[in-house]
Amino acid sequence: MTKKVKFINTNQSAFYVTVRKRVDAYFTENNISIHANGAMWFKAAFFLTGLTGLYILILFGGFGPLILLLLAILLGVFGAFVGFNVCHDAIHKAFSGNTKVNQVFSFVFNLIGASPYVWNICHNIVHHTYTNIAGHDEDIDVAPGLIRFSDTETVNKLQRFQHFYAFVLYSFSMLSWVFRKDYKKFFQHKIGEHRVVHPRIEYFKLFFYKAIYYFLFIVLPLWVLPITWGQFLIGFLAMQLSQGLVLGLVFQLAHVVEGTDFPTPNEEGNMEEAWAAHQMRTTANFAGGSTIAAFLCGGLNRQIEHHLFPKICHIHYPAIGLIVKETAREFKLPYIESLTFTAALQSHYRTLRKLGKETYKSNKNINREIYVIPITVSIPATVEAVL
Repeated sequence: MTKKVKFINTNQSAFYVTVRKRVDAYFTENNISIHANGAMWFKAAFFLTGLTGLYILILFGGFGPLILLLLAILLGVFGAFVGFNVCHDAIHKAFSGNTKVNQVFSFVFNLIGASPYVWNICHNIVHHTYTNIAGHDEDIDVAPGLIRFSDTETVNKLQRFQHFYAFVLYSFSMLSWVFRKDYKKFFQHKIGEHRVVHPRIEYFKLFFYKAIYYFLFIVLPLWVLPITWGQFLIGFLAMQLSQGLVLGLVFQLAHVVEGTDFPTPNEEGNMEEAWAAHQMRTTANFAGGSTIAAFLCGGLNRQIEHHLFPKICHIHYPAIGLIVKETAREFKLPYIESLTFTAALQSHYRTLRKLGKETYKSNKNINREIYVIPITVSIPATVEAVL
């Protein structure tokens, strides 16, 4: 049985104490709220309006099949952006200091196909605590047997090609989320090694809000649009696959790139490093200087800052990122970053290749050597002597 993981290295706690004090001082000295500012409210309005507008255009715009297909793809992309920029902050209680505002924007998560309640457990509690720890962080358990993200997992023949097909599988992540993942997670007794007991009302909410989503994105389009079942299926899949690809890429580029660690606890379940130091070794940024990435990714391109300060609105990450980077340098901790999205994507590709094809090839060579060595040594030393 996997033991509960504990971060017991108090010798490294000075880093988090120092960086937190400096970040707090930044907000205090500049008289800035840690929550949404005007730019953040503009982003929320932009993406929510875009999502709503695209949905209305699809239903009532009177467009032909080709335009509807393009709009469906855009709808999926905007669904991902709403998740990044609005819902993610709200579920972390980082969007606003007002609980009701966070609850309203958290609810929107239901309308893009996912349960905010389940996400809070899987992401806020489990992933943020046990980042990149196999058996605990289920975010690295994407497709067991198909994709290998950790050195602790056994490699198989199929995974030799995961650096090619992984990106295709990422596209199906939203389909899985809509029809499978939330239900599966909800009815597990534990997520990772975190035991869960759900309030009864959450059972009702799960099925009720899923039914609303199915009505809005399956029943209503079939009822309103003059299209065939086949045309609907193509459009629906295009929406889901585009949303899934955007979600999958952004999330994986934060933790599965060159330089990030996948540490394992010792036999007592203890980690060698303090929690904050662990986050610095398992998390990476990309395109930190890009205005476009900052606008689209909702701060998820700055996962280091997000993991250290999840209750600070992502609109502030570029500013506090300078503080975090300098403090990490002082404490001789890594600050893993790719300068561009393309560089991060290439790094992710190489990591997939290393964990798949290169590991499989290496293991095969080791097994061959183990088999050959006893033969070459034993024949002259033992068999010939006996003869």
